[in-house]
Amino acid sequence: MFNAGDKVRIVACADDPRAVGKTGRIVDEVAPGPLTGGRWTVNGISIWIAPVLCHGHELQKI
Repeated sequence: MFNAGDKVRIVACADDPRAVGKTGRIVDEVAPGPLTGGRWTVNGISIWIAPVLCHGHELQKI
């Protein structure tokens, strides 16, 4: 489980493979629901990569 503002490393990302290996911050204030398909929103990855949606198993808390 993640909280808003948690710093995470992206170990896999079906939404945008360019994000793999990079770090970002969790945006969601609550656990993800059906709108995002159960995926967490990660932002602040890079100026070239928009916020991505990742499943919890694709993220590692730093």
